[in-house]
Amino acid sequence: GKTMAYDCYETLQIDVDARGVATVILNRPDKHNSLNAALISELSDAMTALAEDRAMRVVVLTGAGKSFCAGGDFNWFASNVEKTRAERVKQSASLAHLLRRLDTLPKPLIGRINGAAYGGGVGMISVCDYTIGAKGAKFGLTEVRLGLLPANISPYVVARIGAAASRETMLSGALFDTARAERIGLLTEVVTHEELDEAVERVVQAHLQAAPGAVADTKRLIAFVAGHDLDDSMIYTADRLADAWETEEGIEGIDSFLSKSAPSWRVK
Repeated sequence: GKTMAYDCYETLQIDVDARGVATVILNRPDKHNSLNAALISELSDAMTALAEDRAMRVVVLTGAGKSFCAGGDFNWFASNVEKTRAERVKQSASLAHLLRRLDTLPKPLIGRINGAAYGGGVGMISVCDYTIGAKGAKFGLTEVRLGLLPANISPYVVARIGAAASRETMLSGALFDTARAERIGLLTEVVTHEELDEAVERVVQAHLQAAPGAVADTKRLIAFVAGHDLDDSMIYTADRLADAWETEEGIEGIDSFLSKSAPSWRVK
């Protein structure tokens, strides 16, 4: 498929390479990449386009400047106080829909966590499939300190770090470091700032060895089994493997293994 144009955004910068790796940069560095209506809308739009773009194999999410994402923009919060109840719910829900879109992206989403993340920023880390954090970054689910709740992000944060770590972090709003972020499972690994790009490249390279259709189906598989009991899962999973044996990818993968050749999706 042809690659779409990804240069039409004001709050995002999207760099695409020949291998099909799209790096999505939250680009409001002067505001610590905080989430306002424009950024939420543009990121939703970009993720829809990337999901449909067959040329794109892996998506890397990162921030411009010193922070990854400082959560909700306070001017956005303040503007919502003035609105009607229905309008407030709609604005709040826009963040829930964005997180859902990121969470269900049918490609690997690699978090390149270049700096601090608070509130909604922690939510954005939680929907990534693999997260690499720069040592020295600070994190916090700071909402209660402002009289607010980590509401829209909670399904994803709790799924990521569990109920116990959610209580430990959400009820005080206190900041924590990369060591703790890694221990509770928010970060997959922690490297120095200088090693960040090299670590991201290693993880991207690993994901480029996988068949794109199988990756999309596996991401859906994980979501299904996480939310269903064993009886339902056994029916679903038996069907999915039977399906896979019939796909072009499945047939090519088995053939290439038996003939000791590389399948077409492997990127050197």
